[in-house]
Amino acid sequence: MIRATLATTACLASLLVAAPAQAEPDDAFPTVCGDRRPSDPAPGEYGMQLDGTFRHPALTPAGEERFSFPGGAQDLFPKTKGYDPKSHVEGPIKVEASYRGADFTPDYFHTWQNVVDFDGRRYLFQYDRTEARVYDVTDVRKVKIVESLTGKDWKAADYWGAATIQWRDGHYVMIQSFEQKRQVDQLGDSVEKSKFHNPSGVEQLRGETTFKGFKVYRLDGPRRKDWKLLSTVTTDPTLSDPKPGVQQGSGSLDVPYWTGGKYMFIAVAPLDTWRNTEVPTYLYSPGYQAWDMSDLKRPKKVGEWHRKGQIAGEEAAYAKNPRCGNQTSWMGARMPFFVSGRYGFAALGGYGLSILDISDPAKMKEIGHLDLPMSVGGTEADNVDVSQYEKTGMVYVSGYPLGEDCHEPYKDVFQVDARDPRHPRIVGTLPRPAPAAGAPFADYCQRGGSFGPKRSGSYTSPGEPKQGLLTYAFYNAGVQFFDTTDIRRPKRVAQFVPSGFSKGVPDYALGNQTHAIYVEWDRKIVWVFTNDGIYAVSSAKLLGAPTLGRPLAPYRNSDK
Repeated sequence: MIRATLATTACLASLLVAAPAQAEPDDAFPTVCGDRRPSDPAPGEYGMQLDGTFRHPALTPAGEERFSFPGGAQDLFPKTKGYDPKSHVEGPIKVEASYRGADFTPDYFHTWQNVVDFDGRRYLFQYDRTEARVYDVTDVRKVKIVESLTGKDWKAADYWGAATIQWRDGHYVMIQSFEQKRQVDQLGDSVEKSKFHNPSGVEQLRGETTFKGFKVYRLDGPRRKDWKLLSTVTTDPTLSDPKPGVQQGSGSLDVPYWTGGKYMFIAVAPLDTWRNTEVPTYLYSPGYQAWDMSDLKRPKKVGEWHRKGQIAGEEAAYAKNPRCGNQTSWMGARMPFFVSGRYGFAALGGYGLSILDISDPAKMKEIGHLDLPMSVGGTEADNVDVSQYEKTGMVYVSGYPLGEDCHEPYKDVFQVDARDPRHPRIVGTLPRPAPAAGAPFADYCQRGGSFGPKRSGSYTSPGEPKQGLLTYAFYNAGVQFFDTTDIRRPKRVAQFVPSGFSKGVPDYALGNQTHAIYVEWDRKIVWVFTNDGIYAVSSAKLLGAPTLGRPLAPYRNSDK
C-alpha cells in the first residue's frame, strides 16, 4: 500500500477546505466544492525504484492514456507496441483449453457471463449489450459456438443486459439490467468534454431514449429464440409505463442480486436528482432498491436506500467527503448488494463500504460504515467478496484501475473484519501480485496495460465457493489465486497470466487484458476472459480434480 508523505497528506487535507453547503440550481452535477481536479503528476513523481519496486503516483485525474517511464513496458517490449507477448504460469495451475480470436471476444473491454444446463449439456453465455455469444461448454476441451449475436440482431432499446439466471418453478428465469450506457460519445474525461464544462453534451445525454430498468425472461433453452419475456419494468418512478422515451435516472446497473426467491436487489439512481458524483462522464449516483419478485409478471418495488450526500439537496453531507470537487471519482454503487445472510454489503465507490440489515427489504437500514483510504483516480469500492464471511467474518473490498501503466494509485484488496457489522475495520490487504520467476520484468507496472484487481467472479456461478481460496481477475496480472486459510497471513499461491499482446486486438484495447473470470465451482473450472479470448484453467491442488465433461448435476440456484 502506498503510504502518503507529509506533503501528500497536506495536499489531500487541502481538499477539505470549507465550502458553501447550499444546493446548486443545476442538478446535472454537484458544484458545491468548486473545481478541485488534481493535476497530472510530474514524471519524476512515479516510476521504477532502484530496488525493483514501482512507486505509484499519489493522486491522478481521470484518464486512460498510456504513460511511459524509464524501464517501463514501452522500453521493454518495443516490438509488440509496449505489451508483453508471453504468457506466464506459476503454481499448481493447468491450462485445459484456450479459445482465442473474435469468436470468443464479443467485447474487448468487458463481458458478463452465465451458465445454464439443458438436456444434459452445459452452456456458457458471454455478452455485453449487443455483442453476445452462446457456447456449448459440456466438453471443456471442445467448446462449440451455438449462437453469435451482433448489433444487427437486436431492436432499438433492446440488448443483452447484465443478468442473473436462477431456477424458479421448474424454469430458468433471467433478470437483465438495462441502464444508461456509461461509455458515451457526448462526454469525455478531458476538462473540455466533461460534464462540468460541456452543457451541450449533458443536454444531449439527458435527451436520449435508452430504456432504464430491468426485464424478466423465462428461458426454455440456451438460444435467444428460447426466451419468453415476462415483464418490462422501468426504474423511473415518474412513469407508469416503460414505453420508449426519455426516462430519468440511471436504470439498473450491472448484475441484479436475486437467487430465485421473493426479493431482488438492484443498484439504481431512480431520478436525475440522484446526481452527487464526481466522475466526469456519468450523471448519476446510484443507491439501491428492493423488489418483490413473487409475481414475475408484476414485480413491485418495496424498498429504497441511499447514503446521505448522494442526492441533490444533501450537499452539506457531500462536501464532507475529501473527494468532493475532484471531478474524477465515481461516487455511488456500480454493483448491487453483495449478500451474506441478513447483511447487504454496499460498495459505494468514493462513499466507501456500508453494511445494511436487509432482513426486511422494505426497511433497509445501514448499521455500519467504513470510509476507505483514498485511491484517486480509478474506481474505488467496487467489489466485495463475501464468500468467506460466514466462516471467518472477513470480507474483501476492492476497486479497480482505469488507467494504463500504473498511472494512478494501486488498488489494494482490503481485508475487512466485519464480525461486528456495526464496526467494520480494515485489518490487512491481500499481497500485491509479483511476476512469476523468469519474467522479463520486475513489477507488473512494467508489463503494459492496466494492473490491479477487477472482481473475484460472480455470485451466479454453480456450486459452493471453496473456503480459504480467493480468485481474482487482475488485468495484466491475469488470474491471481490467494490462500486465506490463515486470515492473519493471506498469501498468493498461484497465477495464470495470458499473453499481453495479440495482433488481433486493436491498439486502443490492448491494455484491457484479463477483465473477468467465471468459476464453475461444481466442475472446478476457472474460465478466464481477456481482450483476446477465453481460457479454461484448473488446479487439482487448489480447487480439486476438475470435471472436463458434463456436470454431475445441473446448475439451478446460486448459494453465494
